[in-house]
Formats: sequence, C-alpha cells, structure tokens
Amino acid sequence: MNTTAATDRIWLKSYPPGTDAEIGPLAYASVAALLEDSFKRFADRPAYTCMGKTLTYSEIEHKSAAIGAWLQSLGLQKGDRVAVMMPNILQMPVAMAAVLRAGYTVVNVNPLYTPRELEHQLKDSGAKAIIILENFAVTLQQVLAKTDVKHVCVASMGDLMGLKGHLVNFVVRKIKKMVPAWSLPGHVSFKSALAAGQSKTMKPGNSKPEDVAFLQYTGGTTGVSKGATLTNANVLSNVAQNDLWLPAAFIKKQRPEVLLYVCALPLYHIFALTVNALMGMSQGAHNLLIPNPRDIPGFVKELGKYEFHVFPGLNTLFNALLNNDDFQKLNFKPLLLSLGGGMAVQRPVADRWRDLTGCVISEGYGLSETSPVATANRFDADDFSGTIGLPLPSTSIDIRDEDGNSLTLGEVGEICIKGPQVMAGYWNRPDETNKVMTEDGYFRSGDMGMMDEAGYTKIVDRKKDMILVSGFNVYPNEIEEFAVSHPEIVEAAAVAVPDEHSGEAVKLFVVRKDPNLTEADVKAHCATGLTNYKRPKIVVFKDELPKTNVGKILRRELRD
Repeated sequence: MNTTAATDRIWLKSYPPGTDAEIGPLAYASVAALLEDSFKRFADRPAYTCMGKTLTYSEIEHKSAAIGAWLQSLGLQKGDRVAVMMPNILQMPVAMAAVLRAGYTVVNVNPLYTPRELEHQLKDSGAKAIIILENFAVTLQQVLAKTDVKHVCVASMGDLMGLKGHLVNFVVRKIKKMVPAWSLPGHVSFKSALAAGQSKTMKPGNSKPEDVAFLQYTGGTTGVSKGATLTNANVLSNVAQNDLWLPAAFIKKQRPEVLLYVCALPLYHIFALTVNALMGMSQGAHNLLIPNPRDIPGFVKELGKYEFHVFPGLNTLFNALLNNDDFQKLNFKPLLLSLGGGMAVQRPVADRWRDLTGCVISEGYGLSETSPVATANRFDADDFSGTIGLPLPSTSIDIRDEDGNSLTLGEVGEICIKGPQVMAGYWNRPDETNKVMTEDGYFRSGDMGMMDEAGYTKIVDRKKDMILVSGFNVYPNEIEEFAVSHPEIVEAAAVAVPDEHSGEAVKLFVVRKDPNLTEADVKAHCATGLTNYKRPKIVVFKDELPKTNVGKILRRELRD
C-alpha cells in the first residue's frame, strides 16, 4: 500500500479545524517583500529585544535599508552570497533583512565554527562579503586569504544599544574577555557601514520566487557540510504552511495583540530562522533574543521579565530549564504554544513540561533541506503524541524501503518528503542532490519512521545511528527515552559498539543527578522496560554530553 495514497484520505480529517489542505498562491514574490510588508503594517510594534534594548519594525526597516545600501555600494551583483556570522543579537535580523532586501543571498554561518569549517563554507558558497561579530573575528582572520571574501563588516555586541552599548562592549571585551585579539585589515565596522548607508538609497532587490534566498548548510555529521539551496518560494511556502497551522494554538486561550516569541534557538539555524524570524515577523510578533541559551540561570532571569506566548525549543533545552529551580517559579499562564523540533522530544521531558507550564509540547519535524517544517502535531492537542505529527498543508509523506518502494502503514522505512518547501538542491553538488531526490520529486530524509492509520508519523531514528544487535534493529531514541524516565538520569545517549557475539551492542552514556547511581542501577532500570537485546551492555557516566551549538546530542563524537 502506498502510504501517501492511504493518508491522502486520512490525514485531512485530522487537520486542525479550519485548516486548508493546500496553501494556495504565495502572497509575496520574495522573503524581502514579506519583510517590507511587515515593516509597514507593524511599524511601531517591538520587533526584537536583546539584553533590554528593543528595536521596532520601523527601526529594523531603516537600519536594514542602510546596511543594504552599503552592500550595494560595494559593487556586488544580484544573487551574490553574503555570509552572516552572528549569535542572537540585534544586528542579526538587521543584517539578514539587509542582504535579502538588497537582492543578495544570505549564507548563515555558525559563529562557533572552527577555522576549517568556516573556510569550507565560505569557499563552497563563494561568499563575496561577510558580516561578523568581533568575538569570532579571529577565526575569520585565519582563513580569509584562502576565500573569495573581499568585504568584511565587523560588529560589536553593543552597536545598536545606544549609550548602554558602550558598557556592554567594555564588559564583553575587558571583563569577560570574550573578544580574542584579531586583525582584519580593510574591514569596516558595523556602525561605519550603517552611517555610510544612511547617506545612500538602497535600490530594490527585485528578487523572484525562484531566486535563492538562503544557503543553509547542513551540520556535516555524515561528511562535508553541504549548502541546502532554499529559494524565496521554498521559504515563503513554509511560512504559509505554518501560518495555516497556527490558529489552532489560540482555540483555548485568547490570542494577545502582539505575540512574544522566545528566541533561544540561534537565528542562523533553520528552525529559528523560519519560525521565529520569518513566521514571527509575518504576524507582527515580538522576538526576545537570547544570545547564550546555555547560560540557563541568565536565560531564566531574562524570561522572568516578560510575558511570553510562543516557546520554540529542543528537548535538551526544555530538559535543562526544567532542572532549574528558578524556572519553576516563572509565570506560565500567558504561554500558548510550545514547539519542539531539531531532535526527538522525549516523553518524560514533555510530561514534566506540561505539568509545570500547563502547555503541551507540539513536536514538529523537518530539516534544513525542507525549510524546515514538513510535519507538525496539532497545536490544540490535549496531550503529547510522541509522534512528529501530520504532514503540513501541500506536503506529502511517504515511508519507503531501501529500493524506494512504498511501505504499508505501520512498517518502518525511510521518511520521504514532497512539497513546495523542499530545497532546490545542494549548492553546486548535483551528485549529492541526486542521492537524496527521487525521480518522483521526494526528498529522502535519512530518518527512519512509520505512519499510523490516522496519518501521524513516528520517527524511529536516524538511519545511520541504528544499532544492529544479532540481526535486530535497535533505535537509540527508544533506549534514551526510556533511560531518562529514571528520576536520577538527566540525559542519556546510546551508540553502537562492536561485539564478538552479537555483532554490535548498546553502549549508554549517562548524565546523572545522584552520584551514587551505579551502572547496575541503570541496567536494572532498563531491564524493566526494554527487551534483552535493546538493553545497554555498557554504561558510562559523564558530566555532560557533547552537543551541537543548537543543542543536539552528538552521538558521532561519543562513538569516536
């Protein structure tokens, strides 16, 4: 049975009330046009707040026009790539809007990249310019000469904070010593670029739906990082798909005039880029930027100053907050929507979050290659489903075997995705594009899952992370989720290790609350809920687990 054909008849009945099955024609020709419309409609509303300083939609409009005009004055051509390498600070949305409005392509760069990773991304993308926070300038210094980058704009943390910015820069540079010495001859400061652009007029970028808006580089966990080519149409489609899903979040509680989104996930990551920046701005929402969400006490202190309504996050972030005593004291009555993505949300974490906040985590699923959201749970659900939900409007999900054949409902296979949000391909890598795109237009995700009779899909695990024990498929997500149901286990990660008897065995890395918890305790717990071949043969205790900057656990590093 073809799961797509089967669920075409099923999942529409499960859609939230009033949700259309298709998104219809796009309202804008480009992401820049969406932003410019929001600037006009919501001019006086707060757009972004960081460290107590707020910029309105009108201020973002004027500052991005100035930076856009400065970029145009450099002689860049339409479609040229401009790298943006910053955490969640006010300059980030300004720079992103500037690049798009001026007619260029945004290359989002993780500011924690090593010189090797940065060099690869700049060379692969062919970026001609970069806007970077000074904290990371020393990394650029080491590779700049090996790239095609000709124009460097360096921002300081306090640039857009007025008088307070001088104090912020002093603390960052001199007290916390977060800015290593650097030298980039010929660079322009963000403030100078802003001033220079204010005396110029930015010409319309005139970007079209098929033009590339973002080069969104994959994490590179399976090899060299590749650039997912996301067109204006890809990203705008995903915004429209999510906008159709959103009203269900306000069925039980009245929607405030201005939604406040917590933006702890980095804007250079596709999750926050689409959900916080683009979807949020299309609604006139207010984003609270958190530059360093790993500083949980500081993050919680900032949350305590606001009534927040929409909270996108990863399982590891939700878990870390739940383990903070001060977080338990916050006011969660205004919270309308908690969005989980980026990695599997574990039921014990979801249950604790619901019990504390009164808000169910609505788990969704997607990848950089799908702009990113492909499926989502209903936002009016009464309980955590343990699935990644239903296909978004205009999206088809098919579960396929190794040979590309559609499987029946309930069978485990590779999750394949088709829809207007699926990338145009990998940048300059037709060979890699051909590996993941099927002849009938589906993107092979590399994730293993199964679909039930109602059209809900459950991820079993990443294909490459699967553990093969005596011929049985063992999925780390299942082991990890059960392990953390133990009250003294904070986090867990399962990987494969060679075993002379079973081929592979399960090795479990555990972060524990109680230092007295033993390997025998963990194994005994796992024995109560996991069949024999799924139980960990080895248990290793660690103070913390390696994670990406977004918060995904790096099983690859644990295997190595």
